[in-house]
Amino acid sequence: MTDANDPPDRTSDGTTAPICPLCDRPIPSDVPQSLHHLVPRLRGGKGGETVLLHHICHREIHVSLTESELARSFNTIDALKTHPRLAKFIAWDGKRPPGFVSKVPGRRRARR
Repeated sequence: MTDANDPPDRTSDGTTAPICPLCDRPIPSDVPQSLHHLVPRLRGGKGGETVLLHHICHREIHVSLTESELARSFNTIDALKTHPRLAKFIAWDGKRPPGFVSKVPGRRRARR
């Protein structure tokens, strides 16, 4: 757990906290975090590249996009940032402190 006097981009042991590539905020060690497969495992990404994200950022990706969309068109961080719903989320999330935890806002995407 981080000390109240530690800057948000430092962990309690003084090391630099990893940066979430989606929202560009530090990921403190005491907040939920998860690995995101850039190409979903079910679409050929098993063993492929993963990125460490805030759990809230990871959830928003999977609420906004289907596995097929992720594999086909949104398999890089730069591509994810161009998705309209994710861009809106990133702007909203960027105003929150790095340790912010919440349920994902909005409804789950409609099934096709």
